[in-house]
Amino acid sequence: MTDGPATVAAGDPALVENATVDVHNLSVWFGPKVALTELTCSFGAGVTGLLGPNGAGKTTLMRAVVGLLPPNLGTVRVAGRDPRADRSVHSLMAMVPEDEAVPEQLTARQFVEYVAALHGLTDRRVAATVLDKVDLTGAADRRLGGFSKGMRQRAKIAAALTADPQVLVLDEPLNGADPVQRAHLIALFHALGDDGRTVIVSSHVLHEVERMAERVIVILQGRLAAAGGRRAIRDAMADRPQRMLVRTPKARRLAAGLLRLEQVASVSVDGDAVTIATTRWRDLAMALPAVSRRLDARLLEVRPLDDSLESLFKELVR
Repeated sequence: MTDGPATVAAGDPALVENATVDVHNLSVWFGPKVALTELTCSFGAGVTGLLGPNGAGKTTLMRAVVGLLPPNLGTVRVAGRDPRADRSVHSLMAMVPEDEAVPEQLTARQFVEYVAALHGLTDRRVAATVLDKVDLTGAADRRLGGFSKGMRQRAKIAAALTADPQVLVLDEPLNGADPVQRAHLIALFHALGDDGRTVIVSSHVLHEVERMAERVIVILQGRLAAAGGRRAIRDAMADRPQRMLVRTPKARRLAAGLLRLEQVASVSVDGDAVTIATTRWRDLAMALPAVSRRLDARLLEVRPLDDSLESLFKELVR
């Protein structure tokens, strides 16, 4: 096994040209527990989604990237440097952890100014600018102890942005955010990626990552399970039955009508809920409104049941 950076193989979606972050044959374990096994991937400018169910190894990978965990085997390089051995590379990076640990007695402004001061930045306009970027200007002088989980996440993101990092690592940054906050943060991540920064953002929910990133790295049980564009990840399941839940007061009538569609593999009814299995999700989504109108079956809810990455990974591995 070599310890050098990964060589980009033609057609290998796990690797990118001009990588900012290069992970090569990385293995990390904690006693008998193996967290990552011979993982090779790289990250470049733009937003890359890091997907995996809880316990898959996403956080371990992120901590290894920023130098918080040493590899047991393999290497991590950021801008060509080892983040464990070369502390100078830390000035290029920032990480926002998933946990909510923040100094609750400080206001958001004090917290961000404190982090800025650690980087040698004393101009208070820096804190004001990053708080505005995460839409916390109106709450800047409130104590963090009174913040919701989503607001705490935004305060941590603002603090991470103070040093203008070229590599930004975000562990489940949308946890606790409401729909408006999510849209604002996703737009911010896109802007940072478009500006040439390397943004690595993790989630265990497929549709969240689809909104945040065009490129996706999928991890299952510490190993690389899939990589590529978000559409390619979806297409990997194209021939697998997916399930959709539809709620309507006329569930049995709608179920009977849906069974006549070639897009539908099977249906089941439970009260006002119709569960539909299909291998042609997009076609069914297009046909469903017309069928419901024709049968006068008003739709109360339509949502996928297989959007959790747990189910996606099971299908990919199978």
